[in-house]
Amino acid sequence: MKLKNKLIAGLVAGAAAFFVGLNQQASAATINNDYALSASEGSSLRTSNNVIIAHATGTYAPAINNAIFEKRTWYSNGAYVQYIVGDGGKIYRVGAEGYQAWGAGSWANANAPVQIELAQTYDQAEFRKDYVTYVNLLRSSAIKYGIPTTVDDSSWRGVKSHLWVTNNVWGDHTDPYGYLASHGITKAQFAHDVKYGFSSSGNNVNTTPVPTPKPSKPANKKAVHVTYALHQKGKQWLNPVEDFGSGSNGFAGVPNHVHDMLYIKVNRGSLMYRVHTIEDGWLPFVHKGNKNDTVNGVAGIKGHTIDGVQMYYTTPHGETYQQAYYRSQTTQRAGYLGTCADNGSVAGFDSWAGMYGEPLDRLQISINDHSNF
Repeated sequence: MKLKNKLIAGLVAGAAAFFVGLNQQASAATINNDYALSASEGSSLRTSNNVIIAHATGTYAPAINNAIFEKRTWYSNGAYVQYIVGDGGKIYRVGAEGYQAWGAGSWANANAPVQIELAQTYDQAEFRKDYVTYVNLLRSSAIKYGIPTTVDDSSWRGVKSHLWVTNNVWGDHTDPYGYLASHGITKAQFAHDVKYGFSSSGNNVNTTPVPTPKPSKPANKKAVHVTYALHQKGKQWLNPVEDFGSGSNGFAGVPNHVHDMLYIKVNRGSLMYRVHTIEDGWLPFVHKGNKNDTVNGVAGIKGHTIDGVQMYYTTPHGETYQQAYYRSQTTQRAGYLGTCADNGSVAGFDSWAGMYGEPLDRLQISINDHSNF
């Protein structure tokens, strides 16, 4: 987050170790303070203790490198957090607990006494150690500040991913779920692990995705139909499409042409969506679909080229869980790009449709409990 505050000296230095209480067991993890901000560095503003923010760094680099970078550029880059986990389960402190970090926008920064980055690695064995430490640190931090250990629920207290902040407050980040999914960790497993934690040895870690709970019999799956249309840049709204199919009626858009606005609506449940434009980046989420309401019912800006789309479907209570599956093409490539599932919540699927800098010319959407693409 690009935010700079006037500094006041006298930040409280943190301790060199923390204790994690797990099922009435305790384990100690040493914190490296070599790259901690000094008393004259970082924000002097205290936080309200409502959330703990879970991040992933977004780059494949050692945790120590990220700590060094945040220490060096905390002011010029306007971004830092309290802890970075990685390098085989190590913890590096940067910001001071209880004081605002600059990691996820003004609301999150003001309400999170602790924000934690998980450094990214391709090494599965290293990831296992990092993941156990990351989960336990998130959990112990929540307990320390009297914050629920629930993850990404509808309340405004608890452990929150950066994606939750994006969906509910502000921003365009989707971490840490994309990275966790690359190592087989689903949202459901992550929430379970943070709630219950790991033993001191970490021998309960399981990077196999937790199966989605099967619906009680009989299943209560309802047919969900999605209607959507693109506006051709410089021209008019194209005919709406329902679900998807083959041929020219099976997608929204015109091949090899540019589009600037999109509307989507569903016949049951709810769907929020947003577009990325070459001129503006990611625009705010829209929760309604009405081509005549260009303020609240349409995603996009007239005359600005869409190159990305992201959406998230919410299943009505009591019905079989379903998601938005979608894919797109661009004016510069032949064939559809990878299939997306909601906003990156399912391992193996992309988190948004499109390619930065390449105008989107076709879009297909399906709401189901599995992908039909």
